[in-house]
Amino acid sequence: MTPRAASRIFVGQYSEDAVTRVAQDLRQEMGTNASLGFFFVTQEWRPQIEDTLELIRLHGHVPQLVGCSGWGVIGRKREVEQEPGFSLILLSLPPGSFVVTQIDENTVLESPGPGFWHKSTGVAPGDVRSWIILANPYFGGVETWLNEWSSAYPKVPVLGGLASARNAEIFLMRDGAISPAPLLAIAFKKGLTVVPLVSQGCHPIGNPSPITKAEENLILEIGNSPAYQALEAAFLSIPAAQRVSVRNNLFLGLAVSEYIDDYKQGDFLIRNILGADPQIGALAVGAYPRVGQTVQFQLRDSKSARQDLILASEAVKKKMSGPIGILLFSCAGRGKGLFGTSDHDAGTLACILGDLPLAGFFCNGEIGPVGSKTFLHGYTASAAVLCAT
Repeated sequence: MTPRAASRIFVGQYSEDAVTRVAQDLRQEMGTNASLGFFFVTQEWRPQIEDTLELIRLHGHVPQLVGCSGWGVIGRKREVEQEPGFSLILLSLPPGSFVVTQIDENTVLESPGPGFWHKSTGVAPGDVRSWIILANPYFGGVETWLNEWSSAYPKVPVLGGLASARNAEIFLMRDGAISPAPLLAIAFKKGLTVVPLVSQGCHPIGNPSPITKAEENLILEIGNSPAYQALEAAFLSIPAAQRVSVRNNLFLGLAVSEYIDDYKQGDFLIRNILGADPQIGALAVGAYPRVGQTVQFQLRDSKSARQDLILASEAVKKKMSGPIGILLFSCAGRGKGLFGTSDHDAGTLACILGDLPLAGFFCNGEIGPVGSKTFLHGYTASAAVLCAT
């Protein structure tokens, strides 16, 4: 059986006829029943969400359906912001090719370590090719759990996003109801390979240098000089005319590997600079850097984010084979507010990777690998390119 996918995006308030028509059209387009659906929806649909889910399952013949709320939703070449609507992708997959696991908070707290998750999920490391994660941002342990999960399933791509909403209830969905759990994990086991795309939206400035003194989340010295001095030098490397506009858009890149001769975009995990003290020369960062780790300061703006997504997409295009669809998780801080135009991320992927079925949403945090580990990101576009194998 060859995997297939079809997607639609709908803009507007709840309508039984519209949901029914979308589900029927997708089933007809695939020419077969769906195995799994991903459904992302704005807050305006919350009062009718159970009815909506049942209509999709009934008319799309979808036995398993997962999704979450989104501040905005994303579809094929289209991003919907500040309007009600939903995005849906249906997948027809071989029997036994995926597993949906609902993870509650108590299970996370009970975990003694990475090996616990193999038994809990029934999925061994050698049996899974990739994971898609949907999480509720109100669960504060997501980042710690992801670190453990990444260790439990080493070298397995993990992508996804944290649900969002505009000043309203945030929720996850499984099958025909709201899920009470803070985490949904979908394992793709066979018949489908995921090629990960992670664009953190920055470009490096200054020169890469090793940390020579650090304590907890404080970097005291970079290259045997005060860390603040290194930040100042990187800032002054920016053309004078741009410095005022980018002053609050500087970040720190932490190298994900020390075995790289020529560092470039994509080789760094981007983290916030939380504060700087010129008196003692220290920088406080949103991570726990180590002595000897290479760092490079990074600039994030619309131009950098646009170029970084293009480079990441072109790299993925060289790796993918038999693509059938895309799941896209974009930060709520991207979209029209960052780029000044609509449909940027979805349009860029369509232009470079092809006009594939796509569903996604604007997130409160994005999940994706950098190097060999999985991280929780901000201001990032994280995409799972689904390829038939």
